[in-house]
Amino acid sequence: MRYSILFLSFLAFSCTNQEKLHVDLLIKDGLLIDGTLREGIKASLGINADTIAWVGQYHSKITADKIIEADGKIIAPGFIDPHTHTLRDLQSSSKNANINYLAQGVTTVVNGNDGGGPVLIAKALAALDSNGIGTNAAFYVGHRTARRLVMNMDNRPPSPEEMEQMRRLVDRGMQEGALGLSSGLFYAPASFSATEEVIELAKVAAQYNGLYDVHMRDESTYNIGLLAAIDETIEIAEKAQIRANIAHIKALGVDVWGYSPQMIERIEAARAKGIAITADQYPFEASSTSLSAALVPKWVFADVDRFTVRFDDPRLLPRIKAEMKENLRRRGGPEAILMIAASDSIYNGKTLLELADINQLPPVDMAIEILKKGGSAIASFNMNDEDIERLMAKDWVMTSSDGGSPHPRKYASFSKKIRKYVLNQGVLDMEQMIHQSTGLTAEVLGIDKRGVLQARHYADVIVFDPTAIQDNATYQDPAQLSKGMSYVIVNGQIVIAEGSYQNLLVGRALRRSSN
Repeated sequence: MRYSILFLSFLAFSCTNQEKLHVDLLIKDGLLIDGTLREGIKASLGINADTIAWVGQYHSKITADKIIEADGKIIAPGFIDPHTHTLRDLQSSSKNANINYLAQGVTTVVNGNDGGGPVLIAKALAALDSNGIGTNAAFYVGHRTARRLVMNMDNRPPSPEEMEQMRRLVDRGMQEGALGLSSGLFYAPASFSATEEVIELAKVAAQYNGLYDVHMRDESTYNIGLLAAIDETIEIAEKAQIRANIAHIKALGVDVWGYSPQMIERIEAARAKGIAITADQYPFEASSTSLSAALVPKWVFADVDRFTVRFDDPRLLPRIKAEMKENLRRRGGPEAILMIAASDSIYNGKTLLELADINQLPPVDMAIEILKKGGSAIASFNMNDEDIERLMAKDWVMTSSDGGSPHPRKYASFSKKIRKYVLNQGVLDMEQMIHQSTGLTAEVLGIDKRGVLQARHYADVIVFDPTAIQDNATYQDPAQLSKGMSYVIVNGQIVIAEGSYQNLLVGRALRRSSN
């Protein structure tokens, strides 16, 4: 049993202190799982305006303008996704409702991950509020963006003046409400950065109690290796005195399958020393990135605006092909690379192996042809279930989607985690899954008054029957909405009612908590 004495005392008080209470919305008699790891208990919840007014046991003196009967269903905080790539959707006039996230129970999304976020945070937040958005949204300030603004795609250390320019950009972003600094050390131009450069920028975010969120330099054997990349993350956190989060934690590729125990050992040793390291994870065996990022060596991107010109250099091409062939091997071969959003749509839905066979080309030559025609987003089948489950079970791992490209994780990460890993396989219980998707996430990100169901918190609430949850998105047909969320409430407004979207844009642009 995970009841706390405080929670039991609170509920006992709520049962006996039967004062009159009127609320705008009453969610009545569900299994309330509050986001803190406490075991769920039958309870009710009242909302006034955008705020949770009361949590406790229903009695006859409680009245409401509207009542949701939640008997047989779970009442939980709205899920918070710490890693998405939804900015274009939120800025649009057609996808800004973020329905694919609402349908999973997600009420808050984070953008600016992998170092690609804006540096003008106040402008980005104001634009979302002006446009209208279906979910709440927050930002990181991006290392890759700052470096490119200051240094273009140069593969060199920054000068003292350039370092100071990047510091100022990060400082401004933090002052304007960014959650922290994100970096994508796997991606150019951040891949050209030494550890010391990242430490100096992370120190700026640390002054504001921000988070350092990183797509690590290596999740496989591309350069320094997976374990060394974890060590680098720990070093940055320790020397910058900042909390660090490993984005979409994984053991990517055949060379590192089975490394999850060593990964966990390193992270937990750091945590035992007082270094705050967490991670997020999506529940899929295939990652998603661009074909260029997966296969093309990083030096090819350096010092040029259009990297494909280097395919036309006969002096470089043999080296490029050899390194691409090795990168393809570590990802599981051409049969493990599925085109999901190619510039030329004739490639979509086929693996690199299938396309190579159709066009009678070696796989690397086929990849180069695709890249010359504009490239493609890919699903890269490079993980195994044992590593996924081992990492998922840790109490410092949050749920995320990394959703942006047409990959099922954008439509089904949270619903799949409930169906497969809670209900079917029992890797987690429901309280753990909800905590990893709500209270833990809000705490790690520094998002105030969300993620836990308690009075005076904002009313981001979901109501669902877990047995009705369906993750419908597939790799071949990824843009299929999840099903099973009976009610989704954002800032006190019902945006999904009885499973149907209500055409409301009540999300808010969120700033880092000052706490």
